[in-house]
Amino acid sequence: MEQAHLSALNVKHAGLDAKISKEMKRPSPDQSLIARLKKQKLRIKEAIAGH
Repeated sequence: MEQAHLSALNVKHAGLDAKISKEMKRPSPDQSLIARLKKQKLRIKEAIAGH
């Protein structure tokens, strides 16, 4: 069960990374959205490290 949870966190982390990259490539990126996504990504990274 824990391995499945860890895999899900890794998938979410990669998805957030892709969203951040996509937003940063836009002509006028939404900085507040990027900041929120980065915070979510950091929380997931901390959860992964805590396992």
